[in-house]
Amino acid sequence: MSDTAQPNQKLSFIEKAGFSAGDAAANFVFMSMVLFQTSFYTDVFGLSASAAAAILLWPRLWDAAFDPIMGIIADRTNTRWGKFRPWVLWTSLPWAVVMILAYTTPQGWSMGAMIAWAGITNTILMTLYSMNNMPYSALGGVMTADLNERTKLNSYRFVSANIAQFIVGGLTLPLVAKFAVGHDKQHGWQVTMTIWAVLCFVLFLVTFFTTKERIQPVVETKSSPKQDFLDLLKNKPWIALFIYTGFHFAMLTFRGGAHYNYYHHYADKGAMFDFVAMLGLTTPDMASTGSLADWMGYIVHGTRETATNAADVFNSIVNMLGTGTTIIFIMLSAGLSGKFGRKNVALVCFSLAAVNAFAMYFLPPDATWGMVILAVTGSVVYAPTCAIMWAMYADAADYSEWQTGRRFTGMVFATIGFSLKSGLALGSACLLWILAGFWGYETHNPTAPNAIAGFRACSSIVVGLLFLGCVISVAFCGLNKSTTLQMSAELAERRRKAHAGA
Repeated sequence: MSDTAQPNQKLSFIEKAGFSAGDAAANFVFMSMVLFQTSFYTDVFGLSASAAAAILLWPRLWDAAFDPIMGIIADRTNTRWGKFRPWVLWTSLPWAVVMILAYTTPQGWSMGAMIAWAGITNTILMTLYSMNNMPYSALGGVMTADLNERTKLNSYRFVSANIAQFIVGGLTLPLVAKFAVGHDKQHGWQVTMTIWAVLCFVLFLVTFFTTKERIQPVVETKSSPKQDFLDLLKNKPWIALFIYTGFHFAMLTFRGGAHYNYYHHYADKGAMFDFVAMLGLTTPDMASTGSLADWMGYIVHGTRETATNAADVFNSIVNMLGTGTTIIFIMLSAGLSGKFGRKNVALVCFSLAAVNAFAMYFLPPDATWGMVILAVTGSVVYAPTCAIMWAMYADAADYSEWQTGRRFTGMVFATIGFSLKSGLALGSACLLWILAGFWGYETHNPTAPNAIAGFRACSSIVVGLLFLGCVISVAFCGLNKSTTLQMSAELAERRRKAHAGA
């Protein structure tokens, strides 16, 4: 890190876009995990609900526990490239290799060996995720001290993240179905995830070569990890954000697994076929049409009664519409936080997202237009929170420096990472536990009436309650607009004096 960041430090388009490539890469794993990993382990890998819940829970809890360790390491990493940026480079190739292995189904193995393979590969993948994504997240907090630039940087980040989500949500299932032709879904998943893994590797290299760390702490970290953590416990905004993060990311994995089953088992397949046919994406001919849409798996072959991939295509269309809307409204809402304050915008948006989720419960199985409309409106109200909340994490790091005179960005983001990964783990596992406990769900019989009732309630009522958890926790965060402006000004003055006296 060569120059001390000034409060008006502007970032070039290349640097903002390059930084955002790293989160695009991460989302090829993250969104595959959020949207499909639960169903992959139960429907493709062949695990029971209890075994799948364990595989989803324990590796992510280990990952959560590893994040603070990674934060300690990153805060104390010193290279000519900085503290956080090198980790994006060092983990890029192992990430790609293990990503492929985690979605590879061994053939002819015993169930015990299969469970071990799933557990080991998922644990290593989650560990690499921590080693890459925790320093990457902290990198955004040390590229500039300018509050508006920081919000813009995170806006770029989440536009790229949502482009990746658009690709994963819209193309994964059709590509799996396409590559499964002549083989099976296990082969389809392996080929599709290989494509995503190569993209991850390239995007991580882009981030490394286009970014720069600028903020140097006024006093370099000399304290023990224990002291860093004890000081962090005095940071009330961080505590509120820590709790919020658990609710938010539990909601994401819970909703992803529930919505997959909602569209594949609750929604009426004939109605979904009709919707897809309206878009010109069906043909009664089983032979390839030779079109780009068919190559991408977006053509439904067969009739209303015989087509097998109508749910895959409809689900993917809903994902793409929702994510595309999010991308647009992230860009359109960039000025909201400057006008109303990040906290106020987050409170309103999460409250509306809860109402939107509850509304989904009242849709009948054939209300395909209603499903599409709620996916779009949900994305509209959720989009502004994406960049805002990650910018608030960086503000929480500033708050600790403001309080203590020391900056430990890595510890802030690592502990947030602990909450994030714990939320992801509990969201996926709790979906399976709730379905089994309250509705008697069995993975080999997903179309049973009791299971379908569970999918419907979990996709709407429980998701809405998790959004309300976000509302309550953010309400207790003290980082309002006036506080963040005061904090930024005082920290800038401290850095100016330290730089002048150096």
